[in-house]
Amino acid sequence: MTAQPAAQRLRAILGGPDLVHFPGVYDAVGARLAVRAGVRGAHLSGAVASAVGLGLPDLGFVHAGDIVRVARGVVPALDGQPLLADADTGYGNALQARVTAQAYAAAGIAGLHLEDQVAPKRCGHLAGKQVVDVAEAAARVRAAVEAGSGIVVVARTDALGVEGVASATERCVAFAEAGADAVFVEGAGLSDLARVVEGVIRAAGACPPLVVNRSEAAGDQPALDHDALGELGVRVVIHPVSALLAAARAQEAVYAAIAATGDAGGVDRLGWDDLTTLVGLPDLLALEQRYAAGDPA
Repeated sequence: MTAQPAAQRLRAILGGPDLVHFPGVYDAVGARLAVRAGVRGAHLSGAVASAVGLGLPDLGFVHAGDIVRVARGVVPALDGQPLLADADTGYGNALQARVTAQAYAAAGIAGLHLEDQVAPKRCGHLAGKQVVDVAEAAARVRAAVEAGSGIVVVARTDALGVEGVASATERCVAFAEAGADAVFVEGAGLSDLARVVEGVIRAAGACPPLVVNRSEAAGDQPALDHDALGELGVRVVIHPVSALLAAARAQEAVYAAIAATGDAGGVDRLGWDDLTTLVGLPDLLALEQRYAAGDPA
């Protein structure tokens, strides 16, 4: 199957010279706001989908169908910019990973990241993670690559915090051999990431492009060294939960104001006209008038 234009854009970003930031989105309004801000792509987190859609933490409650349902609202609002979506473990073995890749692509998702945890998985920043053996992890990646969907496959390893740098390096080499478009070392600081990249280059001759996670779930983090990350081959930095945390804080203030005073007027909010313009009301009203007038143009 020929890759969709959004997948081609994502591959161009991974193959390009720039480090690009993908903020997290989880609904059409957020996606439109992200596009208006000028983003070149966005990210859909399984943890966010679980929190927003199910009211549950990131402990394996979300499945492929949940991500697909969210993506069907998000993708059209991104106006062609690529969506990179969390695929957790592929939701099973290699066969499930293959079908997940096909389902994601059919929903317009440009790329997925697929991890090597056991199922059910845990949030990458929680203790108690376990990883499958390297052969099973690589089989999941190969199955997603060979699904024929054209989707971008980012292979993620959580082995760094479980088994160390050598294991993470071995897995990135195996992922590259399985055809991954990029690799993603969860929980890696700059020094560990540099060691992994050096090991992959030594073993395989080259390292695939890198995706890095910038999540508040990891706690306070040092400022990003964009130049150093770019030199290592990082091409996408995802910010999975930033927008949700900001929105939740704003909602908290609105609900508290209404509960206390019956009025949210003192809380900073987007204007109603701004929102309706964002979602296309003026253009649709103009189109409605054209059809009502029978204008053949």
